Amino acid sequence: MAKLFGTDGVRGIVGDLMTPEFSLRMGHAIGAYFGKGSRLLIGRDVRLGGDMILRSLTSGLLAEGVKVYDSGLLPTPALQFGIKSLGFDGGVMITASHNPPEYNGIKVISNDGIEIPHENEDIIENYYFNNYSSKMEWRSFDNEVKIKEDIIDLYIDGVLSQVDVEKIAKKNFRVVIDCANSVGSLTAPLLLRKLGVKAYTLNCNLDPYFPGRNPEPNADTLQYTMSYITLVKADAGFAHDGDADRAMVLDNNGRIQWGDRTGALLTEFSTKIWKNYNKKTYTSISSSNLVEEYLKPKGIEVGWTPVGSVTIAREISKRKDAISGFEDNGGYMHVPHHIVRDGAMTIALTLYMLSEYNESLANLYDKLPQYYPIKTKITANKEQASCGVEAVKEKYSSYRILTIDGVKVFGDDFWLLVRPSGTEPLLRIFGEAKSPKKVEEIVNDTVKLIKEKCIR
Repeated sequence: MAKLFGTDGVRGIVGDLMTPEFSLRMGHAIGAYFGKGSRLLIGRDVRLGGDMILRSLTSGLLAEGVKVYDSGLLPTPALQFGIKSLGFDGGVMITASHNPPEYNGIKVISNDGIEIPHENEDIIENYYFNNYSSKMEWRSFDNEVKIKEDIIDLYIDGVLSQVDVEKIAKKNFRVVIDCANSVGSLTAPLLLRKLGVKAYTLNCNLDPYFPGRNPEPNADTLQYTMSYITLVKADAGFAHDGDADRAMVLDNNGRIQWGDRTGALLTEFSTKIWKNYNKKTYTSISSSNLVEEYLKPKGIEVGWTPVGSVTIAREISKRKDAISGFEDNGGYMHVPHHIVRDGAMTIALTLYMLSEYNESLANLYDKLPQYYPIKTKITANKEQASCGVEAVKEKYSSYRILTIDGVKVFGDDFWLLVRPSGTEPLLRIFGEAKSPKKVEEIVNDTVKLIKEKCIR
């Protein structure tokens, strides 16, 4: 059977995969999964085709006897918080997150506000590919879609409840916020105003064409944002992705700080404030070794997971033994608030940390271990990719290794990750070392080894 779901929902190009017909069938499948009489909260980001997909999918849900509540335009974590806080049976978010503008997608969310477990995606796919449709008696259909307009206010209040608003306001912080022309525009400026922060907004008008930049916040797309921080002498900068479940942090020197670096700092800070939580965090295997190097001496345990925010969230939810979870792409989960990636919570927590430490953001990041990264990839089919992973395992058999998602090698002054792509015929190679020369040697030797042994 074909696969619809990726690492976080279903995504495709509008007018190609994402059509009214597809969305209607998905509505039937999702409705059958939750069951007749279920109460679902739905919403979307600003992307083109969003209303088309939402309305078609809603028709399928209603046809399965589901009670639908529409929260309109809002960030993914706002919808998730609303589901958990208001006791909904689940929900659906129409978004393609950080993908380019021509994409849209569908995220299915459980009653705990977290995306459904990956194993449950097969149930929905089975309904979809079998073209499932209930045959209900006419009296069983719900009469209308209910409108829920208070979710954003509920969400912002929830974020604010986690921090010392008065302490942050007294610092008179100057902050640059890049909203990516999407639904972060509806929450980030409001949050910063309520925190008493002087906000300089970039790309905070809603525009489905994303004219300011690509929705993915990275070093290439944030060049102007980085320079603007130093221009206005801001204390910090934050850049959302398309559905605002991530916030990439930029320090007062205009440097982009990857999510694993931010995650290490915020986790350490959180253990000092929320002392009734275990001193443990979970992060994906693609995060840097600096996480362990920095946190373990402080008595904070690091649990490694396969790549994917849903995997991290479900692991925390199952084990109930951590204060945070994070990814290197800027996704941070503040467990005392909600076990999901949350851009607004990341912003508030970072400013809370700044207000407590009385140091510049750049100084805080400079305390972290310094590694030099290289990322590359090799075209490889499934068999070649598997061969490449085994070749690396054999070469580094005397080192500490993890094999939960490809193979990760831990050295004293380097780390190496080789893992097959989950969506493309590629073998991805990530390396970091404490010198540029060392990481270049390790990655080049790894590419050579895999090509000689596996790519013929």
